[in-house]
Amino acid sequence: MAAVTMRLPAARGPLGSGAPRGAEKHLVAPGDTITTDTGYMRGHGTYVEDDKLIASVAGVVERVNKLVCVRALKARYNGEVGDIVVGRITEVQQKRWKVETNSRLDSVLLLSSINLPGGELRRRSAEDELAMRDYLQEGDLISAEVQSIFSDGAVSLHTRSLKYGKLAQGVLVQVSPSLVKRQKTHFHDLPCGASVILGNNGFIWIYPTPEQKEEEAGGFATNLEPVPLSDREVISRLRNCIVALVTHKMMLFDTSILYCYEASLPHQIKDILKPEVMEEIILEARQRLLDLQG
Repeated sequence: MAAVTMRLPAARGPLGSGAPRGAEKHLVAPGDTITTDTGYMRGHGTYVEDDKLIASVAGVVERVNKLVCVRALKARYNGEVGDIVVGRITEVQQKRWKVETNSRLDSVLLLSSINLPGGELRRRSAEDELAMRDYLQEGDLISAEVQSIFSDGAVSLHTRSLKYGKLAQGVLVQVSPSLVKRQKTHFHDLPCGASVILGNNGFIWIYPTPEQKEEEAGGFATNLEPVPLSDREVISRLRNCIVALVTHKMMLFDTSILYCYEASLPHQIKDILKPEVMEEIILEARQRLLDLQG
């Protein structure tokens, strides 16, 4: 029989704040008064009543000059042009694919917004439309960039770069979009031997770092070779580290993931998700991040 781990409930003290001193966030709940100063402009997540600016959602108050808005702590993904997203094809339609990107509405990937295999640059023909399911079909995962936002809030995607396209072998982790830190690049080859795509929409893809980049396939070649055990262990460890960071509401970016990974090395992969081990790993990673900022 397999060994069974028995756990007794134990009171755990709260972890210290991960923010440096002086940078604590102003958290509000719906109905809280943000300011009574009439000189401020009303932004998303706020409304005005009796000359008071009041929060309509629970979140963090953000001020840009005179504009005040509340960024919700937990919300569906709201696309912005230029965002990197990871999504799953849900439907093949006429000249377009529907893509699940963790937003309120399905995103759209137009046939004209992809690279054709071989990198050909030409108008899309009826033959291309008939072959759409050869490129991408239901269930396929893709990485893409937000090209535009429709008037109803739906997102239009494109994969017109060789770094985007169909995803082959790896692990998908779904987190809150608010925990993914915005950076110049969201594609990271980590020194531990795996790579991550940190989608702004909260979908994170962990995969073995390719030995050579596929340049000629237009983003549709998928390597289905068996993944070595050592690579699978690294991917599993990274996945558990991301789950640990999310559990403790820490921002996800390449440095925080790498520090958490390094702190987890003395422990077995399955033990990372135990509360006391997770807390130890997160404290070490958080301290290294604070030292880096200081």
